[in-house]
Amino acid sequence: MTTSRSEKTRMAAKLTRLTFAVAVSAALFAASSAVAAETLPKLGAALPQTSVSGLSSGAFMAGQFEVAHAENVVGAGIVAGGPFACAETATARLFPYWLTGVAQNAIQAAQQCMQTTLGEPDAAKLFARAKELAEKGEIDPLPALAKHNVYLYSGDEDSTVGRPVVEAAKRFYELAGVPEANLTYVKGSGGHAFITEEGGAACGLSEPPFVSDCDYDQARAILGWIYGPLKPASAEAQGDFIVFEQGEFAGPGGGLAGEGVVYVPPSCRTEPGCRVHVALHGCQQSRAVVGETFVERTGYAELADTNRLVILFPQIASSAVNPQGCWDWWGYTGLDYLGKDAPQISALWKMVERLAEAPPQAPANQE
Repeated sequence: MTTSRSEKTRMAAKLTRLTFAVAVSAALFAASSAVAAETLPKLGAALPQTSVSGLSSGAFMAGQFEVAHAENVVGAGIVAGGPFACAETATARLFPYWLTGVAQNAIQAAQQCMQTTLGEPDAAKLFARAKELAEKGEIDPLPALAKHNVYLYSGDEDSTVGRPVVEAAKRFYELAGVPEANLTYVKGSGGHAFITEEGGAACGLSEPPFVSDCDYDQARAILGWIYGPLKPASAEAQGDFIVFEQGEFAGPGGGLAGEGVVYVPPSCRTEPGCRVHVALHGCQQSRAVVGETFVERTGYAELADTNRLVILFPQIASSAVNPQGCWDWWGYTGLDYLGKDAPQISALWKMVERLAEAPPQAPANQE
């Protein structure tokens, strides 16, 4: 069968129109997405009642953020994560050349802070490093950690971050003076994932979206351990998942994605004083990879509704130096990545500070 020249011309014209339509639709979608992002709101949140949790790289960052801002953070949830400064090597400190230092740190991260082929993390050594940073004023004084409530979790089938690494994190907190009554370590079910009571992938899987149904409400366990007994969760989220621009909080090379999400319950819109919980995704778990699974399916929002909590879900972007979209716990943003002025820790704290600012006054009614 042959096609005439006129038919070819009509087909080419149709293809051109279709291509143009697709291009216009893509442009409109991109524009609508850009417009959809808002400014992170000022809610008058209670800054000294901030808490943090995370999975995997998010767990390592949660520990870094908690220790750096120990005077205003009240607790942390560490799910499949290790101790503060675990990946930092002597080479990176003695010869602070980024290419050499980050390579050495990355090796230690993989072989001592995930698996333990180079030996288990030395909690005493890492606590000494934290004391050094505190004495320099780069992080808050460590005695503030003694008032924290810390939750740690290791899944039975987690072959990504070994149980000895999580146990090293527990030893770090013990050395830091966290009382035994304030520290819980759960050896539970599941693989390398955030665990839910219902929803997500099958229990035991360690693959995207890294949210697994193991009949355990980890969001409640974390928030309840940090803040005390919680009211029952709402049946479904009643508030707003607000997509906001992260660019104003991030400096060059900080690795943040363009947009993050904050969940604001109705009561936190109308009455200041809600507490902020920062929930940090793991590697390959950002919105760009798994959509809204970590944000909307982990159970945080429903608990926030009834317990005066704002949940902040910051996002990391994948890049050439960070292809899996991990939080920086080995120095890819720069070798000074552990202190309050570190790019990602600084950006997170600026977000919390914004949420703590007094909300704008509604304009008075004019007669």
